[in-house]
Amino acid sequence: MPTFDIVSEVDMHEMTNAVDQAAREIGNRFDFKGIDAEFNLNGDVVAISAEVDFQIHQMLDVLQNKMVKRGIDIACLKTADVELVGQKATMQANVQQGIESETARSIVKKVKEKKMKVQIAIQGDKLRVTGKKRDDLQAVIAMLKEENYGLPLQFNNFRD
Repeated sequence: MPTFDIVSEVDMHEMTNAVDQAAREIGNRFDFKGIDAEFNLNGDVVAISAEVDFQIHQMLDVLQNKMVKRGIDIACLKTADVELVGQKATMQANVQQGIESETARSIVKKVKEKKMKVQIAIQGDKLRVTGKKRDDLQAVIAMLKEENYGLPLQFNNFRD
């Protein structure tokens, strides 16, 4: 029986490259000369620091542009509020990977409401969709692409 997986993954190697390119651009920009501004990627968290919050937002825009150029969906980046501590402003941006259980349940509910002839199962941070016909699976993919769940979804491991 044909199956596929619904996942939300970010290629962390590409994310590292995007952060490095953004840091290089900030280092070369005229409006950031002489300013202590930097990006730090630790695991799934990008720490952005500068002198004022306006610069933080400019740096976030540069980072998002570099992510788009590297093929990373910017919806996976969840930003926190800017924190002002003394003479420094910082922001934490989390790279969201995996499908949370609430989102997974809402996807399952949506597929069951449409009464499609597929079975869908939650397997950790991904979903497995199984059906008798390839067309049924493609209809599920088309339906999920139209919806917005707040995170980028990828459809992989398609087996006939």
